[in-house]
Amino acid sequence: MKVVTFGEVMMRLSPPLNYRLPQAASLEITYGGGDANVAAALAWMGVPAAHVTAFPQHELGHAAAAHLRRFGVDTRHCLFTDRGRLGLYFLEVGASLRPSRIVYDRADSAFANLDPAAFDWDEILKDATWLHWTGITPAISAAAAQATADAIAAARRLGLTVSADVNYRRNLWQYGQRAQDVMPPLVAGCDLVVCTEGDADDLFGIRAEPGTENGFVRMSEQLAARFPQIKRVIATHRRTQSASHERICGLLWQEGQFYETPFYDIAPVVDRIGGGDSFISGFIFGAATYGSPQEALGFATIASALKHTVHGDINLVTPAEVEHLMQGNLTGRLVR
Repeated sequence: MKVVTFGEVMMRLSPPLNYRLPQAASLEITYGGGDANVAAALAWMGVPAAHVTAFPQHELGHAAAAHLRRFGVDTRHCLFTDRGRLGLYFLEVGASLRPSRIVYDRADSAFANLDPAAFDWDEILKDATWLHWTGITPAISAAAAQATADAIAAARRLGLTVSADVNYRRNLWQYGQRAQDVMPPLVAGCDLVVCTEGDADDLFGIRAEPGTENGFVRMSEQLAARFPQIKRVIATHRRTQSASHERICGLLWQEGQFYETPFYDIAPVVDRIGGGDSFISGFIFGAATYGSPQEALGFATIASALKHTVHGDINLVTPAEVEHLMQGNLTGRLVR
């Protein structure tokens, strides 16, 4: 199995501890992006994974690429270009009743200015079995949307499994095209999607009662009816208690069958960024490892829960750590 992901990578800048940005005298640096986080989590779990993106041709771009390689991600097909900059985002980590906040500074990035023709997708995907992308990627620019479409078309020709986290970010769609027009043809090429009832309503006009089993099932059935290539729909449901306390469960619709996990209690939350990326990477791993859809979903949900305890965008947990919790060892006792 080899997984290829496609999307923007940004530098993340955060005050230490739980300081607010106006208090910060220094900022901690890491790198991440929804699609790249999936590749890095899978690589850390031992799955061959490559990420494709466009970086600026200077020290920051090369530092971001080196960050991915540090965790085992293949970056050989990344484009380095003089057109644009490295996108930034600033994270202020919340606590208790004060939510975390993000400030984006990503306009005119190298990824937004990429040339779709620069990527030879048949070559990039020739040894791969799975392509993953997120709805953030085609939201960034018309060029990024075209490159996403090209990647999906190549994956379909080559017989890969294609997955997407539709992840609708209304404020990102600024280049004159509507998500409601761009996303459906892309999603039509997917075998598996991560989609909530809210995203299905916003993007596809599919209405279902949010936060309920029946609502998720009805939404999934309507998605599959509209996009027949889709065979599986997954999502997490959250019951947020505070910035420091989350409860999550996993949901899966697979060709007419419904699966769910218990809610897992996460407190204190160390870093929730990348929780959704950890869920889909966990499901990709679980689906390839276990014969049971229930086990694959359980692995994905616990992997996502564990990400909330890990600093940074990337889920640095091993399959053994996830499986230990799958066996009911949920006390957090010291492992010697």
